Amino acid sequence: MNRILALTAAAAFAAISILAPAAHAAEARGAGSTFAYPIIWKWAEAFRERTGDLVEYQSVGSSAGINRIQDGVVDFGASDKPLKPEELAKRGLGQFPIVFGGVVPVVNLDGVDAGQIRFTGALLADIYLGKVATWSDPAITALNPELKLPDAKIVVVHRSDGSGTTFNWVSYLAKASPEWKQQVGEGSAVAWPVGTGARGNEGVSTEVKRVKNSIGYVEFTHVVQAKLAYGLVQNRAGKFIAPSAASFQAAALSFDWAAAKDFFVIINDSPAEGAYPIAATTFAVMYKEPKVQANSQAAFAFWRFALDDGEKFASELGYVPLPPVLVQQVKDYWAKTFKGGA
Repeated sequence: MNRILALTAAAAFAAISILAPAAHAAEARGAGSTFAYPIIWKWAEAFRERTGDLVEYQSVGSSAGINRIQDGVVDFGASDKPLKPEELAKRGLGQFPIVFGGVVPVVNLDGVDAGQIRFTGALLADIYLGKVATWSDPAITALNPELKLPDAKIVVVHRSDGSGTTFNWVSYLAKASPEWKQQVGEGSAVAWPVGTGARGNEGVSTEVKRVKNSIGYVEFTHVVQAKLAYGLVQNRAGKFIAPSAASFQAAALSFDWAAAKDFFVIINDSPAEGAYPIAATTFAVMYKEPKVQANSQAAFAFWRFALDDGEKFASELGYVPLPPVLVQQVKDYWAKTFKGGA
């Protein structure tokens, strides 16, 4: 974890591009997920060192990334919300998983350290609905009798931009809370009942760290990077699970990826005993018929490197790399789906 690079949101737009080694180097351009930005940045750095080729990636959020690939201004999008097969077919796109991680509740409470506070999915939904509005509410203290929690208003922080991180968070809340499902629903952006918005995982991390008695949700690598206190979340097996590579992997491997068309799998709320309940997948999205063939070939060279040789970087940053059997499924999908993907 100590190799995580502290990069600001502003730097996200330019940090990778400044690594360009030479004007003649092959180039691929991508945009999207802030959830996966740290690992895509690391892969791009290692790929440039290995090959001399540049991958430029803009950390603008999953929704913006999908918009940019649809507009043809980038060679790949990265999204933590998978597109449905019919949507992909309509737009001439394909998608494939690149890495697993988790969305984590984070708090700023005096005397509460990482892994000390416990939540259920229903409780998180009630906090984000505004039904549980103080840290001294019996719904919280009953789960955390050993903690001395303040009699203070909960400051709710959520994303202000269209976000795959938000999609996975609210998708889980909708499964845990019928009231949330009915009143708020799911999506990359929702009409939040309460709270203040911040842009990107970086923005939510900064806001929670700045504001006392706050709660937010961010991808786990950003939690470690910002040194935030995170909570345990109860899974379907009734266990309070800490976010970790092992618990994300337990969730990811509990689903049948081979049976899913276009890898349309959402891995939260897994029934596996050791699974973290808000696990998530980042997907790369590309045109089946590339707009610029040379750039598409550069992108596939990058993804081959990432999936074959980038495993150690994913693990170092707290993500879970794809298992070998899934990597082969992805490569088979490339060959049959994308022009130049073989």
